[in-house]
Amino acid sequence: MTALIRAKVTALLPRIRQDLEDLVRIESVSADPARAGEVQRSAEAVAALLRAEDFDSVDIVSADGGAPAVIAHKRGPEGAPTVLLYAHHDVQPENDHAEWDSPPFEPTERDGRLYARGAADDKAGIAAHLGALRVFADDLPVSVTMFIEGEEEVGSDTLPALLKQHHDALRADVIVIADSGNWDIGEPALTTSLRGLVRVDVEVRTLTHAVHSGMWGGLAPDALITLSRLIASLHDDTGDVAIAGLHAGPAADVVYPEERLRAESGAVPGLEWIGTGSAVERLWTKPALSITGLDAPKVDGASNTLVASARAKISLRIAPGDTTANALTCLQQHLEAHVPWGAELTVTVVDTGEATQIDATGPAYDAARAAFREAWDGTAPVDMGVGGSIPFIAEFLEAFPEASVLVTGVEDPDTRAHGANEGLHLAEFERVVLAEALLLKNLSEL
Repeated sequence: MTALIRAKVTALLPRIRQDLEDLVRIESVSADPARAGEVQRSAEAVAALLRAEDFDSVDIVSADGGAPAVIAHKRGPEGAPTVLLYAHHDVQPENDHAEWDSPPFEPTERDGRLYARGAADDKAGIAAHLGALRVFADDLPVSVTMFIEGEEEVGSDTLPALLKQHHDALRADVIVIADSGNWDIGEPALTTSLRGLVRVDVEVRTLTHAVHSGMWGGLAPDALITLSRLIASLHDDTGDVAIAGLHAGPAADVVYPEERLRAESGAVPGLEWIGTGSAVERLWTKPALSITGLDAPKVDGASNTLVASARAKISLRIAPGDTTANALTCLQQHLEAHVPWGAELTVTVVDTGEATQIDATGPAYDAARAAFREAWDGTAPVDMGVGGSIPFIAEFLEAFPEASVLVTGVEDPDTRAHGANEGLHLAEFERVVLAEALLLKNLSEL
């Protein structure tokens, strides 16, 4: 049976790739209001693909004015489990075209990769679902619900409303979320934990207006020095986050080789890593804090005055097991306790997303691991953490607590999702399609 499925995937792959390339050419950038029409066109293209597969129902839906999503159903044998297949059809902005080696919305193959915005994240997820279903075009072993979201790249703000409005239609025994990746080329993975996110804008004000640095320097602190001292208090001397009360936990026993760390991070020669614990603990199961933006006068043309106010954007990744409510409280208390010299402090919450910890045990996870092992020629999958955040996974876990949630994906360490030259490793993509087809077979036999 495995050999037959493998042969079918190989035969279907050219058509699957063509459908993927057609989807990639649609500039469905959900963050760009000017391209809302492209997001709609993308949803319609996905719906057309599903109708061509003889789904029993295909609907384009939205909630609370959000972007269009596609929900489709196809019945399997009586009594078979229902599997929900999730992906998203919106993509990140392509940013500066000059940073791309080929046009960002024209799929281009180079050295075994297909380069384009959305070629991996996440239109390849849609294509992988389609490919697995086409293997069983005449004999679907399970009932399938396809749920293709349209605003994941802007935070899935209306996803809770969609899950509530279509709760019965989306109910499933197993949910496969194809929006993550594998441990390495040739090494599959199930994502079992993701950090959460808290982002705030922090402003400090020391003066009601700028004043001459010679007249007042040495007495009145400027806002930039004040903000710098506040930012410096957020880490200890080893580089660990110094905010009291945040959760941290152990990570899987996975070795992340030093040469891979340096190559994949783009670290400059001689850079020292920050923090304590294993590499994967620091990346997956401990909090991390970054300053991702500053509002301050530019160096060129700066006047010789004390700056009255300055602002920074703080991005705090929280460990699985923590909550955004706790993290916000701890961060606020730290900032209030450490703002120097009586400066005025304003903290504005930008957005939050809960961390996720999945108990990846049970028959569905066994079926997935067996499918992955077959697809990757005997290589067992890694239980992988992700340092980034996919808050909507927590929404699925809350909405469908009885379902087994499998987080899979097509990405690899060099995918460069969200960056220039995003690329899909084509050989790995074929294994992903094969693994999902084998998973559907395995689930039908539970």
